Amino acid sequence: MDARQRMEQLVEQLNHYSYHYYTLDQPLISDKEYDALYDELTALEAETGVTLPDSPTIRVGGELLEGFKPHRHLAPLWSLDKAQNEEQLLNWNGRVQRLIADYNSKNPDHPLPDPTYVVELKFDGLTLNLTYSDGKLVQASTRGNGAVGEGILAQVKTIKSVPLTIPYREGTIEVQGEGIMNLSVLSKYNETAAEPLKNARNAAAGALRNLNPKTTAERKLSAFFYNVGYSDNIQFADHREMMDFLKENRFKVNPYITYHNDFAQVMEELHQIVERRSTLDYLIDGAVIKITDMRIREALGYTDKFPRWAVAFKFEAEETTTILESVSWNVGRTGKVTPIAKVEPVELAGVTVQNCTLNNIGDIERKNLKFALGTRVFIRRSNDVIPEILGKVTDEQDGEEIIFPTECPACGSTLEQRGAHLFCNNRLDCKPQIVSRITHFASRDAMDIETFSEKTAEQLYEEVHIHEPADLYTLSFEDLIKLERFGEKKANNLLEAIEQSKGRDLAAFLFALGIPNTGKSTTKVLADHFRSLQAVMNASAEELTALPDIGDIVADSIVSFFADPLNQAGIQKMLDLGVEAKAPEEQVAPPADSFFNGKTVVLTGTLHKLTRDEAGARLEALGAKVTGSVSKKTDVVVAGEKAGSKLAKAQALGITVIEDEDEFIRLLEGGNFFS
Repeated sequence: MDARQRMEQLVEQLNHYSYHYYTLDQPLISDKEYDALYDELTALEAETGVTLPDSPTIRVGGELLEGFKPHRHLAPLWSLDKAQNEEQLLNWNGRVQRLIADYNSKNPDHPLPDPTYVVELKFDGLTLNLTYSDGKLVQASTRGNGAVGEGILAQVKTIKSVPLTIPYREGTIEVQGEGIMNLSVLSKYNETAAEPLKNARNAAAGALRNLNPKTTAERKLSAFFYNVGYSDNIQFADHREMMDFLKENRFKVNPYITYHNDFAQVMEELHQIVERRSTLDYLIDGAVIKITDMRIREALGYTDKFPRWAVAFKFEAEETTTILESVSWNVGRTGKVTPIAKVEPVELAGVTVQNCTLNNIGDIERKNLKFALGTRVFIRRSNDVIPEILGKVTDEQDGEEIIFPTECPACGSTLEQRGAHLFCNNRLDCKPQIVSRITHFASRDAMDIETFSEKTAEQLYEEVHIHEPADLYTLSFEDLIKLERFGEKKANNLLEAIEQSKGRDLAAFLFALGIPNTGKSTTKVLADHFRSLQAVMNASAEELTALPDIGDIVADSIVSFFADPLNQAGIQKMLDLGVEAKAPEEQVAPPADSFFNGKTVVLTGTLHKLTRDEAGARLEALGAKVTGSVSKKTDVVVAGEKAGSKLAKAQALGITVIEDEDEFIRLLEGGNFFS
């Protein structure tokens, strides 16, 4: 056996032992035996100058990285709606039941089954999104904004419970999980650390978002996995099937996962998790309840931010007291002026708290905080990054008064009170409003102007007098090259990104405008329904409320926004400068007489006249649903050359099989099927 063969043998052995040790918690050999094999592999790598791509020696961390590169996820990573108490949890389940009943009333021939539930722990770490292509780990990233995260592949490779290769090799998948630091590992780390870590969550997040992978490796992180967010070649009937897939592919799945037919069982399980929480060797901050059946999930869909088929049940938040020192006032994109409280620094839930939210002047009065400066207050760190002030410790008005501003702290304009909020109406010359509007306009979910940041918006406002989004399209090379931090390359890159943004679609443009009370899903509804910017601008409140998920408040916001002469002028200026606000592409209805219309189809084996992607796209255009696994719900299996287990399973289940590629193409082109 030569050195290369021995290295391959050692890598396979060591990865097998690591899987049993770190993922299954079932060690097969002693540490001494493992170390001997590891040392032998290290010596061979030094001798040959070769390191195999899945070698365990990679996990010690590599060279210092220059910076994090953005990674666009193949599928969105959604946030979860939150329930703070049992009443809110029951309300969520009630909405689920109503949505299912509504769907079934409209689809009596294909009703959804009764919902069943899965309960998982909600880990308090850092969300990971791993990309595997043909069985190899090719990318890892943070959640980021749900669409784009930071690439942290080198850091994630140091986590020994993350498989570098998996048995599934039939395309690309994205797998989501949570990077964590076990409490026992944290305790041991702090025994010898020069700078002890305060909290396991921050320790994990700090390690994974560290440009030195060696630091990540030193933290000895672990990870649990709970979702396949994207696949180009496999689908699952339910959550249990997806979890089985993860286990079969050597991902570490948390053992505390339970399935329930009745929601009362879910509630009982949550009580048990609360009792079990203190015995766990990792941090959790709640539990996640999901609908088990994937067909129900698809029917329920998503809001702007959350899947309707899942909810996070948050444990009771941690609270403490501290001194309220001062209150400052921040101006936002819409002109809303928000109070921010500075408190005496205090440790809460593993972090040092210095700033707290106060929401608005109504919140200050409701919580008896008007005369609270210099007094002790209750604070709570729950779902928000910034903790919340709950109220004064005493009921007496024994502190200094919080003075509500009458003028904008940024521009000096007279403030207007609307309800519980203060607003600055100086849209044309209030720097924080303008900078925030331009930053929002350029953001990824809006016009997606690459490399643009809030700092860029501020610099353009100060030095080039960019006062509205439309002004971005008037920028020249001469404007930018004279700015600090702008060389020729950066100036040209920004101008090119601005030019490319002119072609964004109508939904993105509407979102970029920042219409109050209007999110991404609403702007997509507007774009798909009206199909032109002018039609949206001319829409009446009655027309708008007839659309899904648009109520009176949102409709009034849209109508008022487009009735404003300043907004009209800004939009016209952008159109005159070449912004297209493209209408969405026409959705062509699939031919009703196609053999594949309404059928669930599985592609397996090798096709020679079409690629797998081409075949899938043509099937979907004909109204088929293309899945990656054969089940009783499968209608047709298209079997190319070297079709294996999927073909055998289809034959065993009596599913229609098409093995002749020419016959398959004939059917795609509208031919009749002859059994």
